[in-house]
Amino acid sequence: MSSKNPSPRDGAASPAARRTRAARWAVGVGVALIAAIGLVLIFLLAQATNNRALYEQNYARLFGLNVVVAALLVLVIGWVAFRLLRRLQQGKFGSRLLIKLAAIFALVGVVPGALVYVVSYQFVARSIESWFDVKVEGALDAGLNLGRATLDSLSDELASKARVASSQLAEVPDASAGLMLERIRDQLGASDVVLWTGAGQLVSSAGASRFQLSPERPTQQQLRQVRADRPMAHIEGLDEVPAPGTNAPPAATIRALALVQRPGFDFNTEPRYLQVTQPLPPAVVANALAVQEANREYQERALAREGLRRMYIGTLTLSLFLAVFGAVLLAVLFGTQLARPLLVLADGVRQVAAGDLRPTAVLQGRDELGGLTRSFAVMTQQLSDARGAVEKTMGQLDAARANLQTILDNLTSGVIVLDANGTMLSTNPGATRVLRAPLAAFEGRLLSDVPGLTEFGQDVQQQFEDFQVERLQHGLDHWQHAFELHASGNGLSQDAINLVARGAELPGAARLLVFDDISEIVSAQRAQAWGEVARRLAHEIKNPLTPIQLSAERLEMKLSGKVDAPEQAILTKSVKTIVDQVDAMKRLVNEFRDYARLPAADLKAVDLNALVGDVLQLYGAENAPIAVFSELDPRCPTIRGDAQQIRQIIHNLLQNAQDAAEAAVHSLGRAGEISIRTRLSDSGQRVRLTVQDSGPGFAENILKRAFEPYVTTKTKGTGLGLAVVKKIADEHGARIELSNRVVEGAVAGAQVSLSFALAGDPQ
Repeated sequence: MSSKNPSPRDGAASPAARRTRAARWAVGVGVALIAAIGLVLIFLLAQATNNRALYEQNYARLFGLNVVVAALLVLVIGWVAFRLLRRLQQGKFGSRLLIKLAAIFALVGVVPGALVYVVSYQFVARSIESWFDVKVEGALDAGLNLGRATLDSLSDELASKARVASSQLAEVPDASAGLMLERIRDQLGASDVVLWTGAGQLVSSAGASRFQLSPERPTQQQLRQVRADRPMAHIEGLDEVPAPGTNAPPAATIRALALVQRPGFDFNTEPRYLQVTQPLPPAVVANALAVQEANREYQERALAREGLRRMYIGTLTLSLFLAVFGAVLLAVLFGTQLARPLLVLADGVRQVAAGDLRPTAVLQGRDELGGLTRSFAVMTQQLSDARGAVEKTMGQLDAARANLQTILDNLTSGVIVLDANGTMLSTNPGATRVLRAPLAAFEGRLLSDVPGLTEFGQDVQQQFEDFQVERLQHGLDHWQHAFELHASGNGLSQDAINLVARGAELPGAARLLVFDDISEIVSAQRAQAWGEVARRLAHEIKNPLTPIQLSAERLEMKLSGKVDAPEQAILTKSVKTIVDQVDAMKRLVNEFRDYARLPAADLKAVDLNALVGDVLQLYGAENAPIAVFSELDPRCPTIRGDAQQIRQIIHNLLQNAQDAAEAAVHSLGRAGEISIRTRLSDSGQRVRLTVQDSGPGFAENILKRAFEPYVTTKTKGTGLGLAVVKKIADEHGARIELSNRVVEGAVAGAQVSLSFALAGDPQ
């Protein structure tokens, strides 16, 4: 079975095997290193016991190595204990078994080690204390004190002799002091005699100082002490180290300093000082140094006994730590070997239970537990392959769902999924745009609960219920119905929406509702219908108008002057009324005719600024009630259009602006203002024509359908002006926009904008 294991499992096993071998090598190297350090410490300790110089030389190293080894052992044991406790806290399988094995092996190593440690500690502590005798220490102290007393006695004696000798110099002048100093030197048996001033200047000398360029002078502190107190003496040279390779004692001397008293009371004379240097006997120096060295060595050894005791105790403690560490390490190694296959299986089971199907570690052993780990790895790999196939399928499904959602989000049609009760399960942005309602905020509620869609929701639910019956009878797969939302009696509501909706059944008793806004299509159909009506009205009405006008004029011609004055007035007034009304009817018929039979545009290069300038000549201050201000962009290139039809557009827009501004002057008392502008777009691809007025603006319901025929706010007129403008703009491929001008939150007039393509644009 193991020979057929898949490669992923083998790849997973290789790192685990490498980690296991690395861990074994690390443990082996650590054990060998610590054992070697322990042996070295024991060897150095044994050598230091018999060799004092070696002990003093390696004491610091021994102590440092002890500390390092102890610290390493504590860290390793603490790390092992921490890992065991962490495994136990994490609830890993086999943790209790490892702790039990470690405790057993540690107990086996600790109990005998602790017994040996206690006995050895007592033996070392008592043995080292017995090495030092109190009598020897007392004899050394007595000899040291005797040597010090002898040296002090010699110093005091020389100081007294120097004071007596200084009296011989009391009356001796500085010039003849040399002979007296030679005499004093012979009397005292001194090696050197020097006479100093109070400022430390050499007056005269006898002995070795005569051959020195700068003999050592007494310090000011010593001079002040001698002058204020009494002669002083001190020993020099006892602390000097002998030359290497010689056993001769150093040349120690006694140096005494005494004040030379002046006769009389002459305070202006500078004091003088006599310095006498006398060598110490070599035997006395040698004995003093021998006693001092013996005492120093004894004290050092007395002090070192604590260090020696600590070293022995440290070695014993290190041995105990080594035993404990070895026991714990063996426990961990043996316990790991026993529990490792079970731990591998337990970890694998936990990973699979947590959904982690990555390849697990396997054991290369030939026993049953190793084979079990390999079989488990094969099973895990098979589960991983199966889950990978499922995840791939789910990924494809998610991608398809995402694509479908993207399509739904970008559809202009509205899509709503309902349940059997009419509750909205999901909607797309198109539904919100078409219905002009926040449908996403009402998901999970009935469609009829959305404000403004109560009737629509009820009608849709009724259509689905009727569809259920008809589907059983006729086998239909969907239904289709037209709806008109927010419509008022005259059909000009500001929120009027014309919809065509389709419904179908989805799996799981869900229902699909798809609808489109056909308000523009209905508007186009109305415009087409009005064109047909206009054509027929123009044909039916225009023919009788001319005979009526001619007949009225003939009656006036025949009867004029043949009737009395009152009747003549009535005749003239009646004929005028008939003629005026016939003219009005003709204008109405002509507007219908123009709208119905608007000729096809002859598109050529047209200078829009020039056309605007020509038309504005008819709207000067002498011809128009409201002045028209122009702002023409000189950068505007020629546009593609029909000059005659564009001229008609400008006329219609300016005439509407005149009517709106004049109405605002009469009704609102607002100053009339009309402006016409041309501007080249930022992209440089289109020219924009804008006409603004200061009229009352458009109501919202009129603004949405202002380009439909017979939709107007004026008391006179047919409402065909903007419809003709829209029709001509469509012929030219121009974009047209109508809006109210809002200034500080209030409507300040209306604005109509048309965007024309350039003459060189093939579109």
